[in-house]
Amino acid sequence: MSLTLYNTLTRQKEPFKTIEPGKVTMYCCGVTVYDYCHLGHARSYIGWDVMRRYLQWRGYQVRYVQNFTDIDDKILNRARVEGSSMQEIADRYINEYFEDIRRLNVIDADEYPRVTQHIPAIVHLIQALETKGYAYAVDGDVYYNVRRFSEYGKLSGRRREQMQAGAGGRINPDEPESKKQDPFDFALWKAAKPGEPAWDSLWGKGRPGWHIECSAMIRARLGETIDIHGGGGDLVFPHHENEIAQSEVLTGKPLARYWLHNGMVTVNGEKMSKSLGNFTTIRDLLDGKWSKYPQPLDPMVVRLFVLQAHYRKPLDFTESAITAAVHGWQTIKDALNLDWQQCNLSPQAGTLDELDSQAVARFQAAMDSDFNTAAGLAVLFELAKSLKREFNQRCYQKSQ
Repeated sequence: MSLTLYNTLTRQKEPFKTIEPGKVTMYCCGVTVYDYCHLGHARSYIGWDVMRRYLQWRGYQVRYVQNFTDIDDKILNRARVEGSSMQEIADRYINEYFEDIRRLNVIDADEYPRVTQHIPAIVHLIQALETKGYAYAVDGDVYYNVRRFSEYGKLSGRRREQMQAGAGGRINPDEPESKKQDPFDFALWKAAKPGEPAWDSLWGKGRPGWHIECSAMIRARLGETIDIHGGGGDLVFPHHENEIAQSEVLTGKPLARYWLHNGMVTVNGEKMSKSLGNFTTIRDLLDGKWSKYPQPLDPMVVRLFVLQAHYRKPLDFTESAITAAVHGWQTIKDALNLDWQQCNLSPQAGTLDELDSQAVARFQAAMDSDFNTAAGLAVLFELAKSLKREFNQRCYQKSQ
């Protein structure tokens, strides 16, 4: 059996072949630290955690890097509202991230680089783009010239006429479009504004644009080409599209061999948002403060619920779905906690060895098919039910 992954770039499953045999370099876009983590974050980071664990189980040495965006308009707005500083807000919500995500049994990444730790690397990258003619400066701002990169759109499959103006992703409504040579161009460097943190550069004081940050951190921590780049489906365009444009024109190499994207989260069929009143944090879900399921949840229930859907598929949080996950986790726990000594029994080694080998083979076949956790869990449920059935039969026979 060989592992195959669905590559967003090629739109098909491909055999997994790493740059260096036996080793995997993996980068996933992390959170912008201005608020508590929500259900969407739970879905993403549980998914990447399981992929990483499975790759390790398959014998790979995995180097997993996940960034923190600690300079952003949302962080600055939060700091203004609270009368605090950007760093204080970022530090607080990084700590809150770890508290929430560790409760979900997600293993820490090998590294968590912060944007503010990589300003010199970001400036160097922008300078290189400007030197090669892919970037231009206007009044202290620097923009990427999208039309210079002939392959722009290859990840998302979008044509230029489908790309909205202001493809910088996190669009600043105060940014004058007249500065750009083309509405598709996006900001690499933003000139300093009064009262905002800023760093020195050849173009004057300012701060980086969103997209250039990940390109610089990947290059600094993992190199010019990595094996897996992951993120939410909402990042395909423009964020990951722009990462490719920035990175590949300088190296002439692919930024990532495999691009993986998880599906989006809805709540009762609707997009999760504060305006709709269905925005739920991880801690509220675990602490029984979610209005749709006002009971504390075992973190393993949340993991089970997330993994019952394939990572590329949409995931709908509903009361009934969570209830089903509660029952599902109970089924697995029951099998794990069978008291064989209750009937003066022990599991029959031959039977269980045969059962285990078959189950492992079917589980691996499922997971080797683009991390199909839904099919993998089905194997676990069958195994749990088989164990319980054998226990009940033997315990009954013993009692006769």
